[in-house]
Amino acid sequence: MSVPALSDSAAGIGRRTVDVLVESARSRIARLTPAEAEKASRAGAVVVDIRPAARRHAEGELSGALVIERNVLEWRFDPACDARLAIPDCDLRVIVLCQEGYASSLAAASLQDLGIHRATDVLGGYAAWRDLL
Repeated sequence: MSVPALSDSAAGIGRRTVDVLVESARSRIARLTPAEAEKASRAGAVVVDIRPAARRHAEGELSGALVIERNVLEWRFDPACDARLAIPDCDLRVIVLCQEGYASSLAAASLQDLGIHRATDVLGGYAAWRDLL
């Protein structure tokens, strides 16, 4: 099966790789080490585990984390959305957690775009935090 060639518009200016997207997201969030995330969690930050159920089942769960799968995260944290949780506000400290710290960087930046300016993620994700425990 052959892959169709990119059109001039898709191959040209404006197209970015996922690596560029992750780097751009990380350039605007203050990422935490697992130890810093643990301390912030104890101080009241909301830790959100965005991993799919199968990944949580296989790798383990973080006690006390709020589980919100990635595909609905923005709807749950948009203060203007009818599907939001009761907790979102622009000053809420949210620590997003994925397995290794890639998807969580994109998710934290997306929450910042919604106005949750203290959203961040964890260097190394759940795997690194689990190793701390």
